Amino acid sequence: MAIVELLNQDMKQAMKDKDKLKLGVIRMVKASIQNEAIKLKKDALSEDEELTVLARELKQRNDSLHEFKEAGRDDLVSKTEEEIKILQAYMPEQLSDEELEQIVVQTIDEVQAESMKDMGKVMSALMPKVKGKAEGARVNQFVQKHLK
Repeated sequence: MAIVELLNQDMKQAMKDKDKLKLGVIRMVKASIQNEAIKLKKDALSEDEELTVLARELKQRNDSLHEFKEAGRDDLVSKTEEEIKILQAYMPEQLSDEELEQIVVQTIDEVQAESMKDMGKVMSALMPKVKGKAEGARVNQFVQKHLK
């Protein structure tokens, strides 16, 4: 089932349950997906493009969470954590460290990277493979660990 269809279904359920937080998050994500479709001049996004939008929304929330924690805003921290949980339900299952490391090593071999100079080549080949399944910063750490 496409992410948009799932969002529509969950939005109806959130309305019935009077779950304002979930409803707000779903509406925000749907608006972001719609805006992305307009920006790309498409009627509908592919599932890959929808995942990109979801990942962007999740990253924004994680960045906000970090800022709120630093500022001591506990009220906003708990709300943002709830929003993150809601968004993660629509993301594919995250890769474990072992799985991610295996993909990184395999990709480094594929592109025949030897040093940190080849980092860009490795990342450009690697990111499409792990899109939505691992954060870029985490992927970057594993690539740096294996390229010396």
